[in-house]
Amino acid sequence: MNECQIALTGNPNSGKTTAFNGLTGANQYVGNWPGVTVERKEGKWKQKKNVLIQDLPGIYSLSPYTPEEVIARDFLLEQQPEAILNIVDATNLERNLYLTTQLIETGIPVVVCLNMMDIVEKSGKQINFQKLAYSLGTKVVGISAVKKRNLDEAVEKTLQQVESAEEINYPQYDKRLEAALNEITGVLGTTVSKKQARFYSVKLFERDPQIQKTLRLNSEQQKEIEEIIKITEKIFNDDSETIVINERYDFIARLTALCAIEEDELKLKLSDKIDQIVTNRWLALPIFALVMWLVYYLAIQTIGTLGTDWVNEELFGSIIPNTVQSWLDNWQVAGWMQSLILDGILAGVGAVLGFLPQLAVLFLCLGFLEDCGYMARIAFVMDRMFRKFGLSGKSFIPMLIATGCGVPGVMASRTIENEKDRHMTIMVTTFMPCSAKLPIIALIAGAFFPNSSWVSPSAYFLGIGAIILSGIGLKKTKIFAGDPAPFIMELPAYHLPQLKNVIRYSYDRSKAFAKKAGTIIFVSSIIIWFTSTYTFTLQEAEGDQSILAAAGRLIAPIFAPLGWGNWQGAVATITGLVAKENVIGTFGILFGHVEEVSENGQEYWQALQSAFTPVAAYSFLTFNLLCAPCFAAIGAIRRELPDLKWLAGAIGYQCGLAYVVSFIIYQIGHVIFENGTLGFGTLLAIILIFTGIYLLIRKPKNLGKTPVGVLPITEKG
Repeated sequence: MNECQIALTGNPNSGKTTAFNGLTGANQYVGNWPGVTVERKEGKWKQKKNVLIQDLPGIYSLSPYTPEEVIARDFLLEQQPEAILNIVDATNLERNLYLTTQLIETGIPVVVCLNMMDIVEKSGKQINFQKLAYSLGTKVVGISAVKKRNLDEAVEKTLQQVESAEEINYPQYDKRLEAALNEITGVLGTTVSKKQARFYSVKLFERDPQIQKTLRLNSEQQKEIEEIIKITEKIFNDDSETIVINERYDFIARLTALCAIEEDELKLKLSDKIDQIVTNRWLALPIFALVMWLVYYLAIQTIGTLGTDWVNEELFGSIIPNTVQSWLDNWQVAGWMQSLILDGILAGVGAVLGFLPQLAVLFLCLGFLEDCGYMARIAFVMDRMFRKFGLSGKSFIPMLIATGCGVPGVMASRTIENEKDRHMTIMVTTFMPCSAKLPIIALIAGAFFPNSSWVSPSAYFLGIGAIILSGIGLKKTKIFAGDPAPFIMELPAYHLPQLKNVIRYSYDRSKAFAKKAGTIIFVSSIIIWFTSTYTFTLQEAEGDQSILAAAGRLIAPIFAPLGWGNWQGAVATITGLVAKENVIGTFGILFGHVEEVSENGQEYWQALQSAFTPVAAYSFLTFNLLCAPCFAAIGAIRRELPDLKWLAGAIGYQCGLAYVVSFIIYQIGHVIFENGTLGFGTLLAIILIFTGIYLLIRKPKNLGKTPVGVLPITEKG
């Protein structure tokens, strides 16, 4: 048999990824679909290497509401795999079979895998496989992806389905609808293949704009089809899309009533009992806060920190530098090259890789929570609050993670299915003060506000405020406006996580961090080292004669309206782009020539106070909190956004917002707290405040309705 390609499809949280890992093992490849950041996985079946399994994104339907649905539909229609292996959550047949009916209509042979049959059996439910297979016209296999039960049998039946080439029996709906679909099929004629005629007829009846555009029907065909649709709409007294949706659910309701037998319908599942507590209106947030505190404690403060401290202090602090130093000395490498390798590359890359142990533990904890089913509940709980600000409930997780480090915070945005929500979350997540920004907060608070306890907490309020206000404002712009994204969420049954899946989750994301962020830091470290070590004449720099200092003097006037127009502040901001901790070390060199600088920079407080006023210092703090993050985080943003235009827009928005907020703080604060004079800057700051208020309260550019047929999640507890 030649190479056979099988598409693995299913709803989110149906166990599709677990099934894919069980079928392919190590024979899988991870990348991105062309042009988008949606993850693409393909692998070879462990039993036969000529069977290629394509893991399509988790979707609820083949209607193009999300990038994942567009990708899945395009792949099935254009690539035409030999068969579809449809993973169905057997504990929630009605919701999952909606996608199944659409998959069957593509004309591609489908095998339905009823997953989680072990849970179904424990709950006292029985499913008649023969009746379900007969009604759907497909083969049906009961599996347990977690326990790897019947997985290989499912692929074997899929291959048999391909070889048998049996005629496909489509789900049958109301006779009046079937008559309309047959007429549309007749109008299409040879425009589409007989195999795909059913799918295109249904989609044309629904007035699917992408399908209409793809087929390019002539005016006569379009007119005939529209007349058929209008007549049918009058008969049903409803719009065409709703007719199809209702008929699908009616068909599924009859099917499940025929095939599913409940022994105790009043029996409350263990998952439901747990959800009464963890999704309770009053208990959900405290429980979530406790869970995430524990995750943060393990990853950032204890286990992860032990690894990070060892990597920073031992591995990159002495072992690697001393070893490399001895090699370079033995090889008699030139002094400038030794400085580049030791002070530039190893110091820069080592600073980033030092975060790796913390990130690995963090991803391990998140993988555990996701695999057991808890993360789906958190998105549900937070959605009610975040939707008021134009963000998805799933946006909360990246923002929380970003308090530890912006890089995993940005990468965690992949859990957000809606493209617009994901892009917006990526743009605002790094406003949260990460651990690398804490030294800057400590420096400004200690040097300028030693008796004020509000400065440090205000940094977090600034970040949260910037996120909320950005969500409200950006949602009203043309690029983010449009139909509100429907929040569809399956709450999967709780189960023990699979250690192999959790480790793979952590490994894949840690590897991506080291590969992508590390390469950017490698290049940037060389640039920073060179510009801070040499003059424009390539002489070793002394004092403030370096290329970096010259660049600082060149751009310093840009920051003058913010109260810190000296070149030292500009240079510190530039080096802070490599790693925010660099701000402290840079000030130590520029203001006091201090070789060893404590975390809060106490050694040069007095020199710093002579260069900044308190309000200017707080303006400096604000700008560095809100502006573009470090290069590692920028690298992560670049990886998650579609192209360089989006990256430039994200960085531009972050720096622009940081500049405006810092400008307002200094211009207003200088007048109120430092007896400054009213001037054009003050007037402009007031205008900017009112402009911001207008942008927040104005009506959105374009509001639509929630797509018909998409079922929003209902509240529990």
